[in-house]
Amino acid sequence: MDQSLMTQAVSALSTIVIGVFGCVGWFWLSNLALDAALPPRGEKIGRNLALAAAIRPWLFLGPALIALGVYLVYPIFVSIWLSFHDTRGDAFVGLANYRWLLADSKFHESLRNNALWLVVVPSFSTLCGLIAAALTDRIRWGNLAKSLIFMPMAVSFVGAAVVWKFVYDYRGEGQPEIGLLSALVTHLGGTAQAWLTVPGWNSILLMVVLIWIQTGFAMVILSAALRGIPEETVEAATIDGATPLQIFFRIKVPQIWGTIAVVWTTITITVLKVFDIVLTMTNGQWGTQVMANLMFDWMFRANDSGRASTVALVIMLLVTPIMIWNIRNANREMR
Repeated sequence: MDQSLMTQAVSALSTIVIGVFGCVGWFWLSNLALDAALPPRGEKIGRNLALAAAIRPWLFLGPALIALGVYLVYPIFVSIWLSFHDTRGDAFVGLANYRWLLADSKFHESLRNNALWLVVVPSFSTLCGLIAAALTDRIRWGNLAKSLIFMPMAVSFVGAAVVWKFVYDYRGEGQPEIGLLSALVTHLGGTAQAWLTVPGWNSILLMVVLIWIQTGFAMVILSAALRGIPEETVEAATIDGATPLQIFFRIKVPQIWGTIAVVWTTITITVLKVFDIVLTMTNGQWGTQVMANLMFDWMFRANDSGRASTVALVIMLLVTPIMIWNIRNANREMR
């Protein structure tokens, strides 16, 4: 094995071991320290037990809360601070970065594309997931079908983008086509072309990749919701003469509407942060720019932390309300 690969493998294994045993050690030592400080015996046993019961959950949550504070809350305040400063974060520039953002054509392009992604991807992912959930529950080999549909969820966004880039591949005139889409179009009498450079259509083709991935997620959640519908309701509708389509749309879908909304908003949050697929397949060229990729370009290509932070804050402001609504709706569904 190559020395660098060996080093990476050892580093990854060490991180896993240290993390697991570190968590075990923390829980064991913190429990030991708490029991020593508040022993469950003596004259104050009742007060000690009550205090220990109140403190113990925070001992377990402590490391996670600290990690969230360091890696989530702290970066938010740093991003806000950087958005009011220049490229290197040294000089205060006030609202200059926000004025640039409102006038920047690439930001306008990314905003339009993100809006298009928000309409298309959650709609088709949820719809395809709902259809797959309903059909796979009615066939004998439904579990196998579910496994195949869910399989793309195990693939990283970059890996999925590479696979679909081969599907959209175009070699040029006179060259044998290896791209599935080009071969299919040529077989049907059409003309193959560089699909990812065609404005408008290229964004749709990028969305197909995310729909392919998220359909499995939607299917699993919605399948569980469909199975939770009382059989008595379906049987009563059948006795009353309802057709399978009527049962599905008028009985089942209304009862799982809350779950559909949770799936929809979860995919919406993913869409707002979409980055890997665009970066891998087009790098935001030919009119396919999205906000997360725009942020990446300004941060790591232009080395402008001020403008990159401004774009990041816009993404955060768009994601946060949807995330709050999603959490509240999910809590209502669990009651």
